[in-house]
Amino acid sequence: MMAVNSAPNLLDGRVVMVSGVGPGLGGAIASAAASSGARVALLARRYEVIDDIKSQIRSHGGEAICVPTDITSPQQCDDAVSSVMDHWGRIDGLVNNAFQQPPFELLEQQSLDTIREGFEVNLFGHLSLTKSAAPALRDGGGSVVMTLSSILRRARPNFGAYKMAKHALLGLTRALAVELGSGGIRVNAIAPGYIYDEPVKAYFAILAEQQGRSAEEVEAEITATHPLGFIPTPAQIAKPVLFLLSELAEALTGQCLDVNGGEFMV
Repeated sequence: MMAVNSAPNLLDGRVVMVSGVGPGLGGAIASAAASSGARVALLARRYEVIDDIKSQIRSHGGEAICVPTDITSPQQCDDAVSSVMDHWGRIDGLVNNAFQQPPFELLEQQSLDTIREGFEVNLFGHLSLTKSAAPALRDGGGSVVMTLSSILRRARPNFGAYKMAKHALLGLTRALAVELGSGGIRVNAIAPGYIYDEPVKAYFAILAEQQGRSAEEVEAEITATHPLGFIPTPAQIAKPVLFLLSELAEALTGQCLDVNGGEFMV
């Protein structure tokens, strides 16, 4: 299990579903929730990926189950919720972390079908899973957390389709906060920037090659834009998710926390 210095009893006794679980942020969120006392349902399309995370969690004394799920299928979302309810009888938190990266192309170069395909995962999949989980969440006054991105704050070409989807997901977060609030369900979001793991390191290497510099120079330049002096790791970004899932955030809904080491302040 990924090392996370989390509050051991913050989510004690709660059941949390996490979609998009893998070796990066999704796995870190699931591991952090388990370290904080939650029983965790791991959702992703590939069983072998979530089975590995489950083994890591259980090796550290946590409770986790694998629920292979394609969130673009409403039936599979319903089945996932049923599986968790059959196993633990409750759902207290849902973290919508799954995403699909659209091609890095200008919008005028992309077909509408390609853009729609990204929305199926990055927007409608999250809506579908939240709809399926809402009755169970309503029973206990649960919490939903969406994973957005600092692309909301950036002016950058070739990211148009992704930026559109994340802005739409922010709108969905706030719409659901209004609609589900009367049932005691809180809906919030985090917006990470660079996440210091292997994909970002590979991205720095690509930039370095394009610019004729070393990857270390590129990394140092980007890190310097972060007032805290570091690029957050998946484990560091997972911690605010625990806060939003917990009773400490009981008065927060419809909010988006920028978790980016201070690179953007809004």
